[in-house]
Amino acid sequence: QVQLVESGGGLVQPGGSLRLSCAASGSIPSSYVMAWYRQAPGKQREWVARISSGGSTNYADSVKGRFTISRDNAKNTVYLQMNSLKPEDTAVYYCNARPIFFSWGQGTQVTVSL
Repeated sequence: QVQLVESGGGLVQPGGSLRLSCAASGSIPSSYVMAWYRQAPGKQREWVARISSGGSTNYADSVKGRFTISRDNAKNTVYLQMNSLKPEDTAVYYCNARPIFFSWGQGTQVTVSL
C-alpha cells in the first residue's frame, strides 16, 4: 500500500518562501492526477493545487500566481513551491490524488507569522 510522506514545512515570515515535498513509498501511476491540500485550524481541508500526468496545473484562486505544483514521476514525488506567503496560508499541508485515493499522510505544518 502506497504511503505518502510530506515534508518541507516550517515557520516563515510573511513574504517568504517554502518548498514542500511529497514522497510516495511506492509507485504512483503516472496517469493519476496528484494534488496538494491544506487544513487550517478550525477549518475543513481544502484543495490547493493539482497536476495532471501531462503536467497541466490548476490552482485555487487563493494561491494562484504564488504557488507552483510540479511532479517527478521517476521519483514518485510531488512538490509545491510556495512564494509570497501570507498568514492565511498557515495550515497543515497534505498531498493525495485528485480525486482522493490514498490514505492521508501526516502532513507538514506551514506557519506564516512575524
